[in-house]
Amino acid sequence: MTNHDVLTSIRRELQAGADEKIQQSGKRFFKEEVRAYGFKTALVGKMAKEKFNGIKDLDKAAVFALCEELWKSGYLEESFIACNWSYFLHKNYEPTDFQVFENWLKSYVTNWASCDTLCNHTIGEFIEMYPDYISSLKTWTKSENRWVRRGAAVTLIIPARKGKFLSDILEIANALLTDTDDLVQKGYGWMLKSASQAHQKEIFDYVVSKKDTMPRTALRYAIEKMPEKLRKEAMKRG
Repeated sequence: MTNHDVLTSIRRELQAGADEKIQQSGKRFFKEEVRAYGFKTALVGKMAKEKFNGIKDLDKAAVFALCEELWKSGYLEESFIACNWSYFLHKNYEPTDFQVFENWLKSYVTNWASCDTLCNHTIGEFIEMYPDYISSLKTWTKSENRWVRRGAAVTLIIPARKGKFLSDILEIANALLTDTDDLVQKGYGWMLKSASQAHQKEIFDYVVSKKDTMPRTALRYAIEKMPEKLRKEAMKRG
């Protein structure tokens, strides 16, 4: 099966299974315009696995080239399939792959769902394997692209839950602290919340030390998993 055949097969199935009700209700979750077929996310994940079986013998570069074509379509569901496929290959990641992933984030991501799916899994797994690249996440915090700034934080969600990279997480939170974009605020708040599962005291102390300048949106996210007593303390106005 050629690359063209693989993509055509995916698009035919997505079009055939498209549901206008799902398409319209899904759009409520986004402020920006989103292109979507209207396909349940769980079914997209199932399709990604099934279709991957037909390409699993391809080398990594060929799979990544297919992912790129899926990203280029601009459709939400196709971006999810691309994210699944790139993550399926995580055992084969090499340092040079970072440029590929970074390019997808900078060139094709146009909504929080594609951003989080790519960053939580593909890029997050890469960072756990090659932690030196956290320095690149720190440069993302200065990007004019809101999704790249959000990506700097949400890439560390899963490592944060494992107790990893605390000092880097706090550095990234500092860099994004007064960001005016609510989706960036929610992104770094979510990162802090994830870190609080392993480092509750450190995250609580950090939030309290920054609460006069931290936007309330980020603050609420950051303390969401903490005991009520700590949440109340953190929400007190100075």
